[in-house]
Amino acid sequence: MEYSPLHDTLIDQVAQTFKALSDPTRIRILHLLFYKECSVTEIATALDMQQSTISHQLKYLKQLHLVKNRREKNMYFYTVDDYHVMNLLEQTVDHMKHTKGAV
Repeated sequence: MEYSPLHDTLIDQVAQTFKALSDPTRIRILHLLFYKECSVTEIATALDMQQSTISHQLKYLKQLHLVKNRREKNMYFYTVDDYHVMNLLEQTVDHMKHTKGAV
């Protein structure tokens, strides 16, 4: 197979995705949404955090196409938008459990 260098734009997009995954709050949100669709209120309650913090992080994750939402009356429900990234996250979690004995 012949080497073909990555385009700078693609490299920047990949770096932004890894940056998103480097934040503990965003990891918690994505991990929760991997298992079920939630409203901002449900996420805030499950993670014991402020709704404003959750909303801010969801906006960031949505811009990167890592989460998507649907509207039902006046509420928004969020789910994972990119299972490629979720597979990467879950594999990383499994790796850490395997190598570090994490809980």
